[in-house]
Amino acid sequence: MKKIGIVGFGWLGSRIADSMSGQYQLYVTTTTKSKADELSFKGFSASVASFPDFQLEEKIIQWEAIENMDVLIITIPLSGKSCCASSLYNRIQHLFSFIGDFKGQMFVMSSTGVYPDIPGEYTEESLSTDHVQGERMIKIKYPQVNILRLSGLMGDNRLLKNYNVSNLEAPVNHIHYKDISCVIEKMIEEGSSGKLYNVTAPQHPSKGQVINAQKDLPSPEETVGEGKIINPSKLISELDFVFKHPDPRAFH
Repeated sequence: MKKIGIVGFGWLGSRIADSMSGQYQLYVTTTTKSKADELSFKGFSASVASFPDFQLEEKIIQWEAIENMDVLIITIPLSGKSCCASSLYNRIQHLFSFIGDFKGQMFVMSSTGVYPDIPGEYTEESLSTDHVQGERMIKIKYPQVNILRLSGLMGDNRLLKNYNVSNLEAPVNHIHYKDISCVIEKMIEEGSSGKLYNVTAPQHPSKGQVINAQKDLPSPEETVGEGKIINPSKLISELDFVFKHPDPRAFH
């Protein structure tokens, strides 16, 4: 049984862990001792770890369990769009101290938000990892890393109808968390290394169409308006991947 570490047991990390439970031996991190105790009771090997945006007087101690791991999955935000360059640099340096010179298979969750907010279709070739600070830093230190650029995380309690939404004609770029887990598991099976993939549902209905579907209302008849479209064709082609949830209108 492979040993897998998940750094960050938030909304996504917890769902990835749930999907892998029973198939792999799991090691996870969370930010509080009470949560770690709760996860340990559930059968996870849980540790407390956090990666602040500021400099620390002493380096973070390396994760003791990491020497036993075959795979590392990092779900903490590292794409850099939501914080300044110095804050992101500090966070990643703390992560480096924590995971050390890890040589196994590695996954980092990035975001399709790294692409410009300009209408058009975007593939992985539209923006190199060299031009995304967080991705570049990780790739230099860990050349084997697989970088997954995730679209808007949806499923369970995350539904578009629950948010204040504007520009209802614009297309959505969403991904169901179950498909993220399936992508990771397939890449683990295939031993993927050094890959960059857009992980997004292949259908891009309008925001209004998605919201109406979630409210059990008739779908707006107008065509989808102009906007940013994230293309997952590389993922589909190279992994022969079939999405369980290809249409965001049916995520609920």
